[in-house]
Amino acid sequence: MNIATLLDIVSSVEPDRIAIGDAEFGITLGELREQAAKAVTLMGDQPGRPLLFGGTATAAFPIALFGAAVAGRPFAPISYRLAPGPFTALVREQLPTTLVADFRSTQDLGALDGLRVTDPDTFLSEVRAARRAESEPDQDPEQPAVLLHTSGTTGRPKVAVLRHRHLTSYVLSGTEMLGAGRDEAALVSVPPYHIAGVAGLLTALYGGRRIVQLPDFEAKTWVQTAVRQRITHAMVVPTMLARIVDVLDRIGTELPDLRHLSYGGGRMPRPVIERALDLLPHVDFVNAYGLTETTSSIAILGPEDHRSARATSDPGIRRRLESVGKPLPSVEIIVRDPSGREVQAGVGGELWVRGPQVSGEYAAASRLDGQGWFRTQDAGRIDADGYVYVEGRLDDVIVRGGENLSPGEIENVLIEHPDIADAAVFGVPDMEWGELVVAAVVPRDGCSIEEAAVQTWVASRLRSTRVPAEVRVLEKLPRNDLGKVLRRVLRDGGDAVAAG
Repeated sequence: MNIATLLDIVSSVEPDRIAIGDAEFGITLGELREQAAKAVTLMGDQPGRPLLFGGTATAAFPIALFGAAVAGRPFAPISYRLAPGPFTALVREQLPTTLVADFRSTQDLGALDGLRVTDPDTFLSEVRAARRAESEPDQDPEQPAVLLHTSGTTGRPKVAVLRHRHLTSYVLSGTEMLGAGRDEAALVSVPPYHIAGVAGLLTALYGGRRIVQLPDFEAKTWVQTAVRQRITHAMVVPTMLARIVDVLDRIGTELPDLRHLSYGGGRMPRPVIERALDLLPHVDFVNAYGLTETTSSIAILGPEDHRSARATSDPGIRRRLESVGKPLPSVEIIVRDPSGREVQAGVGGELWVRGPQVSGEYAAASRLDGQGWFRTQDAGRIDADGYVYVEGRLDDVIVRGGENLSPGEIENVLIEHPDIADAAVFGVPDMEWGELVVAAVVPRDGCSIEEAAVQTWVASRLRSTRVPAEVRVLEKLPRNDLGKVLRRVLRDGGDAVAAG
């Protein structure tokens, strides 16, 4: 099945249901399918070549995505926040091609042979003026549908290949066709070049939930949009939720229409989610863990788990707020040691996953083994009750004196300190211990932080091996544009602003 067929199905059943934008003036499912068919006529000059999309989340995004699917072209969103050099390099790798991007992204491209450039507004105008293509989408499920560049927090991004079968499997395995009420609306603030942006668009459209797009995230604007558009569903990354909670707490605004809020894309500090649960007790919270190569979510911590963990005094159950829940029914997740042997419950190692939505494929090669297992390169463990705990990238795990230490465990304790607003933990080489624990902390406004006080705080709550040998006080932590801490930058000592 082609992903455009998902739109064909729902638009043929309820063509007048609003799909994108305002509840009164938005684009309907039928209009979206019509405009995708018109976009096909603009894509016939480069058959089979990727359609590059370097714009924000506007109506041009779904029209380009489905238009490319019908035209038999892979859709390749790239980050409009990249510096000119890396952006140009990613474009050059895909030539010949068409790039839909705004002026911010294209002004430094120069002249590249085989490149046709148009901005999103011009693209939409051309679509409206074009004739409708009568071609039907190719139903070969093995055709590449989306090419996504991995985040590249530890090196040069790779191009992950998601075929139509991966995306349709993800949507069909967990989404009821037009199961959403007509009053439901999803606020999307994740950019198109992130797997959550693509997967969230497909599942919302197939489920019939109206999509409200927020091109650039700013916490106060997010809250105002949620109130004005009567948003019922939203997805954010942990740093976004922390800022949203700060706004709600500061201005006293409520979100009475919000029913469901999912988060993922990074580690969620337990104090942040506990605070969110207290501020929004009527909201169903979901933690979703997944990777680009797994076509989004592979494990879920659901609403009841959130509520029971927040309400209990049992530390074991309370700790589940630090987990990503249990695997989806359609996938398998196991933990293996460095030799590739599966380990017992509770023992740490590397998370491996397999299932119909798992791609594990890059433009140059596949990383699936002979039995379909994909190495996530995430360190983690699965407890006796089946809850999955992600402890960071394998490269982030600190090995001190032969003991593996999880940065997240130490960061949770640091963020509980009343004077610390943000924290990241990483390892640095040491002749005696192999690696030493270093903490980078950001003080709350008006607070000062002393290294000895931080070390005492951690020592009173964790084993002595977890106590930072060094505490660096910074004004902010280096993060990528999805909020993930760039630990390699901290280790290298660059792009981190010292406080004071």
